[in-house]
Amino acid sequence: MDIFERLKQNPGPLGQFADYGEGYFVFPKLEGKIGPRMKFQGKEVVFWSANDYLGLCNHPEVLATDAKAAAEYGMFYPMGARAMSGETEYHQQLERELASFVGKEAAYLLNFGYQGMLSTIDALVSRHDVILYDSDAHACIIDGVRLHMGKSFTFSHNNMESFEKNLQRATKVAQEQGGGVLVITEGVFGMRGEQGKLKEICEFKSKYDFRLLVDDAHGFGTLGETGAGAGEEQGCQDKIDVYFSTFAKSMAGFGAFIAGDKEIIRILKYNLRSQVFAKSLTMPMVIGGLKRLELLRTRPEIKAKLWANVHKLQNGLRERGFNLGYTNTCVTPVFIEGTPVEATLLVKELREEYGIFTSVVVYPVIPKGMILLRLIPTASHTDAEIDETLAAFGALSEKLASGYYKDLAAKYLEENHLEFKEI
Repeated sequence: MDIFERLKQNPGPLGQFADYGEGYFVFPKLEGKIGPRMKFQGKEVVFWSANDYLGLCNHPEVLATDAKAAAEYGMFYPMGARAMSGETEYHQQLERELASFVGKEAAYLLNFGYQGMLSTIDALVSRHDVILYDSDAHACIIDGVRLHMGKSFTFSHNNMESFEKNLQRATKVAQEQGGGVLVITEGVFGMRGEQGKLKEICEFKSKYDFRLLVDDAHGFGTLGETGAGAGEEQGCQDKIDVYFSTFAKSMAGFGAFIAGDKEIIRILKYNLRSQVFAKSLTMPMVIGGLKRLELLRTRPEIKAKLWANVHKLQNGLRERGFNLGYTNTCVTPVFIEGTPVEATLLVKELREEYGIFTSVVVYPVIPKGMILLRLIPTASHTDAEIDETLAAFGALSEKLASGYYKDLAAKYLEENHLEFKEI
């Protein structure tokens, strides 16, 4: 069969919704200054889908620093890849300060989080090594594992019995092949909002021989006494061998970094293909990153405001009967039983009738038969905006209990002669 013909016949579990939802439910266009209130299709909405946890994207000091760096250096400088012509003192300074902040000997900047994680996994393991990773791992981890030429195993999400059982399997295979074991998990799982069981995993180091890579994209800046992340929060940062985080969350920018022992980071910087063969991180983001990190270190009141908003929002949703799962972080998932079509009709009403914009997540990102509305509280949200959102969800609760959206979805599909498959 022709490749293109196959793609047309099977566009994928999300691709089948392209005609139905593009521009509204997927690839929506938000307009205006990023913040708690933005414009969607000409209407103002309370916006809960920015990962700008600390509200730094519009902080006056950040904006001034970014503008000054862009005016002085433009977006092209430095010229090429770090290894060729893209090294600067600012890059090295940011790496030193990041390493110190997360309690590691050294750090290395990455251009983007997604490709950086892929490349980090690829550089850490050989075909003789075995990877063991959490079944709920982010797509960047899963895709990194796909690059691996050797064996890999998963363990049930945050299940330590499953972890040890599969660690034993991984250890046996690694020993047979003359390799080692790399365990990969997350500091915070971005959909569920649960912290990874880092402390429990680290305790297995006394019994088994493995290295630990942690993706702490949502924990960096939000968890721990200083904001150094989930490892600091759980008291095991020193047991994490390679710490990874992105600038796309608390740092309100783009790029990422890895941190760990000086010798290992030095080896990785010479073997990370996504960095060796790619242009260096641009100067405005590097200099801007220094300012953002300074604010993380010196303005604890920002994180305190974030957590005050988190508690108000999450407590209010639970009081209204919503299931937030086991979140113990800022990520606020609202789990509802239903189909993808029910999800879209529910979200449309939230946006059109109540002016509340949340992200909607359906299968294959979460299990079939479930809808996830993900809200990301930030330090910028006001009490009034939280109250407005809680009032909207209160109205939603009554309709969900009556089966309103289930009936509405069935009617909509019948009238429009639509059929979607759970591929």
